Amino acid sequence: MAPVSEKEIETTQRMREPEASSSSQDDAIEKVAADLEKSQLPRDHLAGTTMDQLENKPADEKIELTEDDCYNQLGYAFPSWKKWMIITVIFLVQVSMNFNTSLYSNALGGISEEFGVSLQAARCGAMIFLVLYAFGCELWAPWSEELGRKPILQASLFLVNIWQLPVAIAPNFASIMVGRALGGLSSAGGSVTLGMIADLWESDDQQYAVACVVFSSVGGSVIGPVVGGFVEEFLPWRWNIWIQLIFGGFVQIAHLLLVPETRTTILMDRIAKKMRESGENTNIYGPNELVPYRERFSMREILITWIRPFKMFLTEPIVLTLSLLSGFSDALIFMFIQSFGLVYEQWGFGKIALGLSFLPILVGYFIAWFSFVPAIKRNIKERRENPEDEHTQYESRLWWLLYTAPCLPIGLIGFAWTSLGPPVHWIGTMVFSAIVGIANYSIYMATIDYMICAYGPYSASATGGNGWARDFLAGVLTIPATPFFQNIGGKYHLEYASTILFCISFLLVIAVYVIYWYGPTLRKRSPFAQQLSDAKAELQTHGGPGRLSRVPTSSRANSFARSQQNLRIRQTMGSRQNSFAASRPTSRNASARQSFSAEV
Repeated sequence: MAPVSEKEIETTQRMREPEASSSSQDDAIEKVAADLEKSQLPRDHLAGTTMDQLENKPADEKIELTEDDCYNQLGYAFPSWKKWMIITVIFLVQVSMNFNTSLYSNALGGISEEFGVSLQAARCGAMIFLVLYAFGCELWAPWSEELGRKPILQASLFLVNIWQLPVAIAPNFASIMVGRALGGLSSAGGSVTLGMIADLWESDDQQYAVACVVFSSVGGSVIGPVVGGFVEEFLPWRWNIWIQLIFGGFVQIAHLLLVPETRTTILMDRIAKKMRESGENTNIYGPNELVPYRERFSMREILITWIRPFKMFLTEPIVLTLSLLSGFSDALIFMFIQSFGLVYEQWGFGKIALGLSFLPILVGYFIAWFSFVPAIKRNIKERRENPEDEHTQYESRLWWLLYTAPCLPIGLIGFAWTSLGPPVHWIGTMVFSAIVGIANYSIYMATIDYMICAYGPYSASATGGNGWARDFLAGVLTIPATPFFQNIGGKYHLEYASTILFCISFLLVIAVYVIYWYGPTLRKRSPFAQQLSDAKAELQTHGGPGRLSRVPTSSRANSFARSQQNLRIRQTMGSRQNSFAASRPTSRNASARQSFSAEV
């Protein structure tokens, strides 16, 4: 702790002297002092603004609780074991959601036979789930910011499980399509689960947790066909749906019992309410309590939040390129699910063996996940050593992707020309499938990390466009996947199809290097980045953490990124006009100001 200055001594003496103020004001001052003792934070923040605010405010004026006032009671202060217990459950939640997208493919044969539809028509159930999943994530996310993570995720899990029933007991094919459509639309997905990471970790510490949740997202899609191979071999097709329901029910119960509410503003509302009820301070209110109901649930802000990801996807070159790369990579996995049967039937693979052929992709995900651990350590160290270097703060997050992104075209071209069938051994295709898996994980992880940093308060919309592209492209390409592999070329149709995918991936991977080296130039030409630059200029004009005009972003944060960025902005710009305590120059706030200055 820093030595106590004369100003601090004077402030402490002021606290101890009798004051001709109301009991509520005394209680407020004592509360601030008690919080300082508990958190062992510097006391100099009590001088000046905070004391003037508390002493000069009318007794009945509402005061807003800020993050720093109750930091020790928020998700950031949870013990490590509790944070990772929550992440473990979220890991299972994300696996279950992506498990639902892929296990259905093992029911195609049974659906086609029972209802007299073609296999291609049966695949529409997979397509419609993924496409509406892409939109569902965007629809659910804003409500998790306003109503809390837990009730929204519980509602999503419940509805997804409910919509499994019409599919499992479907009397006709139309019931299957309706159930799958509503199930996809009910899936909250990573927009909420990733948001919980922002509730638990500061921005400089959250990369490891993000890497874990990213693995659950991509891994769940591969576990589906592995399990589905056994189900298809030994059980009727409806068991593919019942297993989804059983797994989903287990995950929902685990989430209900083990995961508390983590959303910062919701916890602050609860803390403020508890303080009022206990008589500790009857004027304290949480951030949501001071916002009119109509403003919180304004249709205008809802539309702004929902439209911005698509606007950025179409108008921002960086967002468009990285989202297409990420979406194309993810779509490959779902195309593989449809095409592996064509490839491995050449070697006489049965249903179980075909399902197990997806394990190499999962191995590739593990390799990529573990390879990011030293890469993240290197990145954190580099950013701390060069806080003023723009390229280090932004594009350095893509450094490891420079080495792993080429795995995508390499894996595709290798898979293409080892798919010849006997006498070529099947192990070659699996090796190259694992290489594709390395690329898929790395692309998702690195692009999300980069967009969060590069777009500041707009990063939620940027990453929202990324997630939307992954699910939407995966869904759209599910239908043409099998005809594509069957009808391109003659004898070597499988090889030519994968070669075409190689050519597309090669062009997209080149864009990674362009963005790495020319990212600063591209960001300066971005209208969103320009608005952030204007915000930075205004911040500097006001001399740091003074009150600043509203940063150009919707108050309805809609994902992981905006949740974290809103916290940074409030810490950087200072507390609101009627805050309980002014922004404190703690190490946390100092790092937030430094981070924000570097990022905008």
